[in-house]
Amino acid sequence: QVQVVESGGGLVQAGGSLRLSCVSSGRRFSSNGIGWFRQAPGKQRESVALIYSSGSTNYADAVKGRFTISRDNAKKTVYLQMNSLKIEDTAVYYCVIYDPPEEHWGQGTQVTVSS
Repeated sequence: QVQVVESGGGLVQAGGSLRLSCVSSGRRFSSNGIGWFRQAPGKQRESVALIYSSGSTNYADAVKGRFTISRDNAKKTVYLQMNSLKIEDTAVYYCVIYDPPEEHWGQGTQVTVSS
């Protein structure tokens, strides 16, 4: 069973920054696409960013220009650098490892942005 563990969440003021980390125990990490999702209270889970095995990336419109996803295959870790945080970025952030036909989700890390 692949373990996925997120960390780096916390409380930050609007305009501040946080860096989330996602560590995987999977053996095929370098060939996996990896995504960050978030879920705010009362809302559906939404995609935030995706990084492919090639290193190419996709971002939700709401975070373009503020968030950056990156990966370190040697450390089996994906990062989400979040800058210029807004109150509406408050959510639980989840990492997912795409390992077809399976998906491996972490337990999430809380990000709270205060005014």
